Amino acid sequence: MSTPSQRLAELGITLPAVAAAAGSYVPTARSGNHIYTAGQLPFVDGTLAATGKVGAEVSPEEAKECARIAGLNLLAAIDAAVGLDQVVRIVKIVGFVASAEGFTGQPGVINGVSDLLVEVFGDAGRHARSAVGVAELPLGAPVEVEAIVEVAAEAPDQATPQHT
Repeated sequence: MSTPSQRLAELGITLPAVAAAAGSYVPTARSGNHIYTAGQLPFVDGTLAATGKVGAEVSPEEAKECARIAGLNLLAAIDAAVGLDQVVRIVKIVGFVASAEGFTGQPGVINGVSDLLVEVFGDAGRHARSAVGVAELPLGAPVEVEAIVEVAAEAPDQATPQHT
């Protein structure tokens, strides 16, 4: 099987630049062999791909594509932190969907990111997941995704010093 970097190339996917933090946080945090990502929105060249609530201004199909775009931003953050080829497996995805009243298709929307991760990582991309409907998301985004990712152990000379 090809590496995640090779798979991206095979799929014709170029990762975007890591989105700048819009607050007092960092795009990723590492704890041991896990990377925790900040929530990623569906930004394309600094602009949201869509705004509004799913089931009203944004169709479920558009929202699924937004989840995929947010997933690309997620991959960019992970790549910048450790390199995609260091990913052992995707452990969990949490997806938030700004939902119009009565919209209950959140799992189908978040399949946009889940499907992308399986395309890139194969079986290592299969993950536990939550797909949650919410009233509002930052900047009016229709979706936001975050991840917990297991990565290869750091070499001793690269390890973060432990505080006692």
